[in-house]
Amino acid sequence: MHSHVETFFEPSTSTFSHVLVAPGGRCAIIDPVLDYDPRGARTATRAADAIIDYVVRERLVVDWLLETHVHADHLSAADYLKQRLGGCTAIGEGVREVQALFKPIFDAEAGFRTDGSQFDRLLADGEGLELGPLTIEVWHTPGHTPACVSYHVEERVFVGDVVFMPDVGTARCDFPGGSARALYRSVRRLLALPPQTRLHLCHDYPPTTRALASVCTVAETRAANVDIRDGVDEDAFVAERARRDAQLDLPQLILPAIQVNMRAGALPPPAANGVRYLKLPLNTLGR
Repeated sequence: MHSHVETFFEPSTSTFSHVLVAPGGRCAIIDPVLDYDPRGARTATRAADAIIDYVVRERLVVDWLLETHVHADHLSAADYLKQRLGGCTAIGEGVREVQALFKPIFDAEAGFRTDGSQFDRLLADGEGLELGPLTIEVWHTPGHTPACVSYHVEERVFVGDVVFMPDVGTARCDFPGGSARALYRSVRRLLALPPQTRLHLCHDYPPTTRALASVCTVAETRAANVDIRDGVDEDAFVAERARRDAQLDLPQLILPAIQVNMRAGALPPPAANGVRYLKLPLNTLGR
């Protein structure tokens, strides 16, 4: 039994979405993107529609719409895809902590729940998800956010933002609920997998000297990752991560993205005038 992965790239947010296809045609869609233009606050579905076209063309059945975490750099299309293709939305159970952190920041509506019930299923470390004849194993990999999980199946792991290509490094840890020490332990756990294991990434920000890439191996990461290669101990990683994070701006779409993604990709409920609004909390996030 061998799975197949079809990867889709959304260029404005440098995001990879993956369709994991099991023998027999059951599939899981991982980290889908809803297009968003911040200049006019307009959403679109070009990236998600490309996934729909593929699923329909290949006659696949969607069982799962999986999020690796509450993304801060793109809006999730999970709700849109669920309406059109079916499937269950799922995320790590740590989403409840993220919701509790951000509900007051965005002054979310009184009815907004911080129990994760916007998702069909909350996932615990070690839990298994059936996908046809395959089992996807859930790994809690916090550090970037409390809700981060990775999805391990066969010799693949979908790692979200936990780690990037070796010349890019690892996720930032300066968001609310982040922890560089937790991230170090999460990545080292992944790097204990066999060296040929493929790490499917959620983003790439390549230098001009190489092409865009959506996958690297455990061996490549252990040998050359600029942040967490073999020989870098936890204290050194934490110090370097703090130095790098202090130089980073917030992601351009963090304010709209979190408001949508903590709702499983659904937009906030409409106001009395029928319009849906995203809020901009002034002087709250960032430096």
